[in-house]
Amino acid sequence: DACPGLIKIRLKFLNDTEEVAVARPEDTVGILKSKCFPGQESQMKLIYRGQLLQDQARTLRSLRITDNCVIHCHRSRGTTAATPALPDPGPAGPTAPGLPLGGGTLMVPTVMVVLALGWYFRINYRQLFTAPATVSLIGVTVLVTFLAFGVYGQ
Repeated sequence: DACPGLIKIRLKFLNDTEEVAVARPEDTVGILKSKCFPGQESQMKLIYRGQLLQDQARTLRSLRITDNCVIHCHRSRGTTAATPALPDPGPAGPTAPGLPLGGGTLMVPTVMVVLALGWYFRINYRQLFTAPATVSLIGVTVLVTFLAFGVYGQ
């Protein structure tokens, strides 16, 4: 089966592909990254049981990573051009070179403006808003607030 003292770790990626890495329980997160992703260690985010493995000095044993465990891998966009990525569906709009503007960059501000207009009309024309409409507006506002913090909080 496996060599004594070694564990197999299943590395699962966002596109549902999987690779198997072989490591020792006393290896650290940093060693695992350098073995599996040489030259891309700083771009790789490893997630085990919902926890981001940020401490590069923690051993796999201390994190309770055992044989056949699954670690989810996410490659953040870095500055190296050698990073293999999914094919880009094409630019969503004109962007200046060097600026990290994607297609969804203006989505959150646009939704915020629409929400602001909704609240403006709710306050100034409250007779037109039923109770379910007001509750829905509150719910959408809370949802968009969480999404905005999620998008801009990274």
